[in-house]
This record gives sequence, C-alpha cells and structure tokens, in this order.
Amino acid sequence: MRRPGSALAALAALLLLAAPMAQAQPRTPPAARPPAAKPAEKPTEQPAPEQPGPPYEPQLLELAEIMGSLAYLRTLCGGKEAQDWRNRMAALVEAEGRTPQRRDRLTAAFNRGFKAYSLTHRACTDTSLEAASRLAIQGEALSRALANRYGG
Repeated sequence: MRRPGSALAALAALLLLAAPMAQAQPRTPPAARPPAAKPAEKPTEQPAPEQPGPPYEPQLLELAEIMGSLAYLRTLCGGKEAQDWRNRMAALVEAEGRTPQRRDRLTAAFNRGFKAYSLTHRACTDTSLEAASRLAIQGEALSRALANRYGG
C-alpha cells in the first residue's frame, strides 16, 4: 500500500531529474535563432450588439423563474399539470425570445427557479404544496399585470 505522500515524492523526483536535462541541452545564440513566426491574424467576429430588451423584461424574467419553480414543485408533488409549466415556458421563449441572448436569459431564469426549489424540497410536503400555491398566485398576478399594462 502506498503512503499518501509517495505519489507527491515521485512527482517531485521526476521534476528534479528533468530539470538538469533541460539545462544540459545546448543553447542556440540569439542571433542564429530564426525569427518567431507571427500567428496569422484572423479578424475576430464580434457578435452584433443586442438591442435593449422591452421595458417589461424584469417582470418577464421573474415570471420565467416562477414557472421553473412551479415545474419542479408540481412534478415533485405529482401534479397532473406538471408538464404544462415546461410547455408554457417553451411557448414564452418562442414568443419572446427574439435573440439568442434573450432566449438564454429566459431559460436561465426558468432553470434558476427550478434549481432553487430542488435544493430545499426533496419530498412533497405541506410546505411544498403551500409554496406551489403561493407561486401560482404570484405568477397569475404578474401575468395579469403584464397583460394589462403591455397588452397581450
């Protein structure tokens, strides 16, 4: 059986043996060295600057996060509409994800909500059911506010 430090000692020994070998190689005088080749410069393609999001972007991201939380909690508790939250999120991304960056932000918000509840709710409990109920009420109120203010 190896001792914990033996692998480290072996690595150190190899490094010590390699160091003198590297120094023993003849050096080419600086004048005789061929000039270093410059790597071919490729034009870097900058992504097109993203247009500013709509004024309701923060509320939309909050809604996506709520939908992610509900997707997790309803699945955890065996809710018959659990898959509906993923479908609704897909529809939201389809309708509002005009750019790849925007789709990424919406998806990240959904995943953040999903993950937040998956860290604290491992089994369906009364607390999980209460959280899902409150989130559904909050999401409904947010959806109505967005529709009333911005149409839709």
